[in-house]
Amino acid sequence: VQLQASGGGLVQAGGFWRLSCAACGRYGTGWFRQAPGKEREFVAAITWRGGNTYHADSVKGRFTISRNSAGDTVYLQMNSLRPEDTAVYYCAARRPSGGSYDHSSSNAYDYWGQGTQVTVSS
Repeated sequence: VQLQASGGGLVQAGGFWRLSCAACGRYGTGWFRQAPGKEREFVAAITWRGGNTYHADSVKGRFTISRNSAGDTVYLQMNSLRPEDTAVYYCAARRPSGGSYDHSSSNAYDYWGQGTQVTVSS
């Protein structure tokens, strides 16, 4: 599986932006981000059928994860962006499994995209 994260760019604080992650079909998918000098952190996740979504408290109400109707692309809609949202954003996918897992743990994911930079200017 080769994930392709795209859509990074420069945006002003208060603005909105959307990231895409292609090749996510039939996989639970998550978005993580890593700011300079900080640990990688969970942002949002969606089950492979799209029925359940999860968002970190820091982005809840501002970011929304979704999947297209074909099921092969996952989006991260980011609204009300803040300078502290500046980071490299990564998408990750998990092989189908019958058990439950911690959607917010990077260890739960088997495949990772290359990352895309989002910079929010104040």
